[in-house]
Amino acid sequence: MQESVSQALYSYWNSLRGDRVAPKRFEIEPSCISGNLPDTFILERVSPSSLRFRLAGTRICEAFGIDFRGVDLFRLFEDGDARIIAQQIASASEGAVCVFRISAGSTSGLSTEFELLILPLTHTRDTVDRFLGALTPVARPNWLGTVALTQRKLLSHELIWPDGVALPTEQGSNIPVLMPTIREARIVRSNRRQFRVYEGGLSRVDNE
Repeated sequence: MQESVSQALYSYWNSLRGDRVAPKRFEIEPSCISGNLPDTFILERVSPSSLRFRLAGTRICEAFGIDFRGVDLFRLFEDGDARIIAQQIASASEGAVCVFRISAGSTSGLSTEFELLILPLTHTRDTVDRFLGALTPVARPNWLGTVALTQRKLLSHELIWPDGVALPTEQGSNIPVLMPTIREARIVRSNRRQFRVYEGGLSRVDNE
């Protein structure tokens, strides 16, 4: 995280979290982050393939020229970028924090970069189905807010676990876009980290 809004929101979220995977949605007090509210949002998981904006700050909507409320996050990006974002956010459901760098541009050729932060929240159950986030311009060109930013592209992405371990990846790397075959797994928690354990590993019988 490079932007001050992201850093402040992460610190607040982490202070609420304690030793849990994520704090609860109702623990978020707008008065505690009032200075950053125009750059923050709340997402709701509607289905595995849909993540909808329930709330979005005024500066976010003004910067993009879009009313984000009710919009599906994944539909803001082309299919390849949307798949990567969805895969990263799947890790947020297990306690990771997602940091993205995106570019956004207009049809006239104006463009700028934004930092997108996504923090997991639980709601009525103990599963992660809400997300607190921030979308902050890296720079604020004087034209920002005067044109609609209809073209969005993912530039980089990073997972940060609450213990500070980061796993950065860049667009164009050799990491496959599609996840490997998913098998049944159990969840194991240890020292504030959470793991998926696949029984039997990846071993196979060689018939040669």
